Amino acid sequence: MGRVTGRRPVIRISGSDQTRRPDTLVVEEPLEIRVGGQPLAVTMRTPGDDLELVHGFLLSEGVITSPEQVAGARYCLGTGPDGQNTYNVMDVVLAAGVAPPSPDITRNVYTTSSCGICGKASIDAVRTQSAFTVAEDPLRIGVDVLAKLPDRLRASQRVFDRTGGLHAAALAGPDGELGTVREDVGRHNAVDKVLGAALVAGQVPAAGQVLIVSGRASFELVQKAVMAGVPALAAVSAPSTLAVDLAVEAGMTLVGFLRGDTMNVYAGAERIVF
Repeated sequence: MGRVTGRRPVIRISGSDQTRRPDTLVVEEPLEIRVGGQPLAVTMRTPGDDLELVHGFLLSEGVITSPEQVAGARYCLGTGPDGQNTYNVMDVVLAAGVAPPSPDITRNVYTTSSCGICGKASIDAVRTQSAFTVAEDPLRIGVDVLAKLPDRLRASQRVFDRTGGLHAAALAGPDGELGTVREDVGRHNAVDKVLGAALVAGQVPAAGQVLIVSGRASFELVQKAVMAGVPALAAVSAPSTLAVDLAVEAGMTLVGFLRGDTMNVYAGAERIVF
């Protein structure tokens, strides 16, 4: 799908000069996720890697824990003003014996920073739902390796170079080498795409891996990492209080303000090699 960017007219002002020209912007469109024909969630995302996004979303919501639990997925028919299929509705068929999503799962519960369940209740919900334990993961990673991750992630953001409007996420090993890198207008979607790719590749639980994100570390991102068995999360910006609380509770390493050789370690400092 080639709808990652679009062109729009813009007036560029620089001092007393004005220039009219087209500007390249990131595309944002809704994706409705259905399971067995029943609507489950709608997320605003950058089109592309939708199958990975859906797998990652279902993983982080505790619906699936392996790719074999998805029997199939397809785009549903839906046309835009031009009469073409929008590819904005995806229906997932779960394998036989896999329980359907709980009726109370909504996009608000665990995957937005203004979650519907707050504080200790949110943390307890994630702990009871996750099929994987990260507290005993033996990962050790050096501060010199962590320091290189933001630049490596930034160098892999091909669409960001053209638009300046995308978040990015990737999984990295203890040597700092990045695996799958995904970009999206929503940081939670970028993480879902990365974790979905890992799930499809049979790499979940993602033991010994660091999830690196280009923005802040919210509760939703820590929750997604825990649900995928990722033992460490590193963010270039700040975490929230609830994100730190969940990381501590889960035994995850959480690093924030990762910028060059400076960083704050909010949880799981025993994994950091100084």
